[in-house]
Amino acid sequence: MWAARQPSAASRTSDIVESKEVNNEVVNAREADLTQNPHQVKASRLGDTEHAQVVHITLEPGESLKKHVTPVDVFFYVLEGRGIVEIGEDTKEVGPDMLIPSPARIPHRWSNRSDKPFRVSYRQGSAPDRSHEVAVRDRLGQQ
Repeated sequence: MWAARQPSAASRTSDIVESKEVNNEVVNAREADLTQNPHQVKASRLGDTEHAQVVHITLEPGESLKKHVTPVDVFFYVLEGRGIVEIGEDTKEVGPDMLIPSPARIPHRWSNRSDKPFRVSYRQGSAPDRSHEVAVRDRLGQQ
Protein backbone atom coordinates (compact mmCIF):
# COMPACT_ATOMS: atom_id res chain seq x y z
CA MET A 1 0.00 0.00 0.00
CA TRP A 2 1.13 3.52 -0.78
CA ALA A 3 0.34 6.37 1.58
CA ALA A 4 -1.73 9.11 -0.02
CA ARG A 5 -1.55 12.57 1.46
CA GLN A 6 -4.98 13.77 2.48
CA PRO A 7 -5.86 17.17 4.01
CA SER A 8 -6.44 16.83 7.73
CA ALA A 9 -9.98 16.89 9.03
CA ALA A 10 -9.07 19.85 11.23
CA SER A 11 -8.20 22.15 8.36
CA ARG A 12 -8.38 21.52 4.61
CA THR A 13 -6.25 24.63 4.05
CA SER A 14 -3.40 23.70 6.37
CA ASP A 15 -0.22 22.05 5.19
CA ILE A 16 -0.78 19.29 7.76
CA VAL A 17 -1.90 16.05 6.19
CA GLU A 18 -2.87 12.63 7.41
CA SER A 19 -1.77 9.41 5.71
CA LYS A 20 -4.41 7.18 4.20
CA GLU A 21 -3.60 3.77 2.77
CA VAL A 22 -4.57 3.26 -0.85
CA ASN A 23 -4.32 0.30 -3.17
CA ASN A 24 -1.01 0.47 -5.05
CA GLU A 25 -1.71 -2.42 -7.39
CA VAL A 26 -0.41 -1.75 -10.89
CA VAL A 27 -2.88 -3.09 -13.46
CA ASN A 28 -2.06 -4.09 -17.02
CA ALA A 29 -5.18 -3.23 -19.05
CA ARG A 30 -4.59 -6.03 -21.55
CA GLU A 31 -4.34 -8.63 -18.76
CA ALA A 32 -7.09 -7.40 -16.41
CA ASP A 33 -10.05 -9.67 -15.67
CA LEU A 34 -13.06 -9.08 -17.89
CA THR A 35 -16.18 -7.63 -16.28
CA GLN A 36 -19.71 -8.68 -17.24
CA ASN A 37 -21.57 -5.75 -18.77
CA PRO A 38 -24.90 -5.09 -20.50
CA HIS A 39 -23.10 -4.33 -23.78
CA GLN A 40 -21.59 -7.83 -23.96
CA VAL A 41 -18.17 -6.50 -25.03
CA LYS A 42 -14.68 -6.92 -23.58
CA ALA A 43 -14.50 -4.57 -20.59
CA SER A 44 -12.20 -4.58 -17.56
CA ARG A 45 -12.52 -2.50 -14.42
CA LEU A 46 -8.97 -1.22 -13.88
CA GLY A 47 -9.66 0.92 -10.84
CA ASP A 48 -12.66 1.24 -8.60
CA THR A 49 -12.93 3.38 -5.46
CA GLU A 50 -15.78 5.15 -3.72
CA HIS A 51 -14.94 8.32 -5.69
CA ALA A 52 -13.84 7.15 -9.15
CA GLN A 53 -13.80 4.29 -11.59
CA VAL A 54 -11.52 3.52 -14.53
CA VAL A 55 -12.63 1.02 -17.18
CA HIS A 56 -10.88 -0.36 -20.27
CA ILE A 57 -13.04 -1.38 -23.24
CA THR A 58 -12.03 -3.26 -26.38
CA LEU A 59 -14.48 -3.20 -29.26
CA GLU A 60 -13.74 -5.76 -31.94
CA PRO A 61 -14.57 -4.91 -35.58
CA GLY A 62 -18.33 -4.44 -35.96
CA GLU A 63 -19.06 -4.20 -32.21
CA SER A 64 -20.92 -1.31 -30.56
CA LEU A 65 -22.05 -0.32 -27.12
CA LYS A 66 -25.77 0.18 -26.55
CA LYS A 67 -26.75 3.84 -26.28
CA HIS A 68 -26.85 4.66 -22.56
CA VAL A 69 -26.48 7.46 -20.01
CA THR A 70 -24.31 7.85 -16.93
CA PRO A 71 -25.23 9.79 -13.78
CA VAL A 72 -21.83 11.58 -13.75
CA ASP A 73 -19.51 13.19 -16.29
CA VAL A 74 -17.21 10.72 -18.04
CA PHE A 75 -13.86 11.25 -19.77
CA PHE A 76 -12.93 8.78 -22.51
CA TYR A 77 -9.36 8.36 -23.76
CA VAL A 78 -8.70 6.48 -27.00
CA LEU A 79 -5.78 4.09 -26.67
CA GLU A 80 -5.76 2.29 -30.02
CA GLY A 81 -7.65 2.11 -33.30
CA ARG A 82 -10.37 4.30 -34.75
CA GLY A 83 -13.97 4.42 -33.60
CA ILE A 84 -17.19 6.36 -33.74
CA VAL A 85 -18.50 8.16 -30.66
CA GLU A 86 -22.06 9.45 -30.43
CA ILE A 87 -22.81 11.91 -27.63
CA GLY A 88 -26.26 13.45 -27.72
CA GLU A 89 -26.85 14.51 -31.34
CA ASP A 90 -23.11 14.68 -32.21
CA THR A 91 -21.25 11.88 -33.98
CA LYS A 92 -17.47 11.97 -34.48
CA GLU A 93 -14.74 9.64 -35.65
CA VAL A 94 -11.94 9.50 -33.09
CA GLY A 95 -8.51 7.93 -32.84
CA PRO A 96 -5.50 7.38 -30.59
CA ASP A 97 -4.55 9.97 -27.97
CA MET A 98 -7.89 11.79 -28.14
CA LEU A 99 -9.75 12.75 -24.95
CA ILE A 100 -13.53 12.90 -25.27
CA PRO A 101 -15.66 14.43 -22.48
CA SER A 102 -19.20 13.12 -22.10
CA PRO A 103 -21.58 15.07 -19.83
CA ALA A 104 -23.77 13.35 -17.27
CA ARG A 105 -27.24 12.25 -18.35
CA ILE A 106 -26.55 12.68 -22.09
CA PRO A 107 -27.02 9.48 -24.16
CA HIS A 108 -23.78 8.20 -25.66
CA ARG A 109 -22.46 5.18 -27.55
CA TRP A 110 -19.22 3.85 -29.04
CA SER A 111 -18.92 1.84 -32.27
CA ASN A 112 -16.08 0.15 -34.12
CA ARG A 113 -16.72 0.23 -37.87
CA SER A 114 -13.09 -0.53 -38.72
CA ASP A 115 -11.38 -3.85 -39.41
CA LYS A 116 -9.08 -3.58 -36.35
CA PRO A 117 -9.69 -3.60 -32.57
CA PHE A 118 -10.64 -0.28 -30.98
CA ARG A 119 -9.50 0.30 -27.38
CA VAL A 120 -10.75 3.09 -25.15
CA SER A 121 -10.46 3.80 -21.44
CA TYR A 122 -12.81 5.91 -19.41
CA ARG A 123 -12.80 7.59 -16.04
CA GLN A 124 -15.93 8.55 -14.21
CA GLY A 125 -16.43 9.85 -10.74
CA SER A 126 -17.10 12.84 -8.62
CA ALA A 127 -15.13 16.03 -9.16
CA PRO A 128 -12.38 16.63 -6.63
CA ASP A 129 -12.87 19.27 -3.97
CA ARG A 130 -10.52 22.07 -5.03
CA SER A 131 -11.36 24.50 -2.19
CA HIS A 132 -7.95 23.90 -0.60
CA GLU A 133 -6.24 25.04 -3.83
CA VAL A 134 -8.09 28.38 -3.72
CA ALA A 135 -7.09 28.88 -0.07
CA VAL A 136 -3.43 28.14 -0.86
CA ARG A 137 -3.46 30.56 -3.82
CA ASP A 138 -5.05 33.22 -1.58
CA ARG A 139 -2.34 32.70 1.04
CA LEU A 140 0.34 33.02 -1.63
CA GLY A 141 -1.33 36.12 -3.14
CA GLN A 142 -1.98 34.42 -6.48
CA GLN A 143 -5.06 34.49 -8.67
